[in-house]
Amino acid sequence: MKLDQIAGGYQTLALEGCDGVGKSTLAARLWTHYGFTVVHSPKTPDHLDLVSRYREILTQTGRLLFDRCFISELVYGPLHRGRSRINWSQAIDLAESVVERSGTFVHLTAPPAVIQQRLLSRDGEANRLEDISSLVEGYRKVFSTLADYTRVRTLEHDVPRTPTSE
Repeated sequence: MKLDQIAGGYQTLALEGCDGVGKSTLAARLWTHYGFTVVHSPKTPDHLDLVSRYREILTQTGRLLFDRCFISELVYGPLHRGRSRINWSQAIDLAESVVERSGTFVHLTAPPAVIQQRLLSRDGEANRLEDISSLVEGYRKVFSTLADYTRVRTLEHDVPRTPTSE
């Protein structure tokens, strides 16, 4: 897939998916070619208010690209803590704010075995295949629901490589 097809005329992109699926690699390419300001969203400590944090980020001007965002809380939260720190109403409200900034969500996914291999190559370790499968399914469910409220584009990587600008 060409970078133009991903970036389009968007002012805001939210890249989401499991660890190891290629979000940061794609974000770097989009930053280089389109001048997005990249916001990498690492694990947020439990005591911080996620909704306020993302509302503040979404008030920034210019092209904005999230390398992971609040969507991951809907997937990782229930799997790692038994609950999400944001509810669906808050997630939909934030998603609508992304769209209001002329934005879209890009769901990056791959078969669990491909993700596991990418993690092993990148980090030298990876979660169990069953855990990765649960994350892939969690993202699928979240984006299936979110697609009723906002734009979602899904990019499937069957092999361990990222989109190119060709």
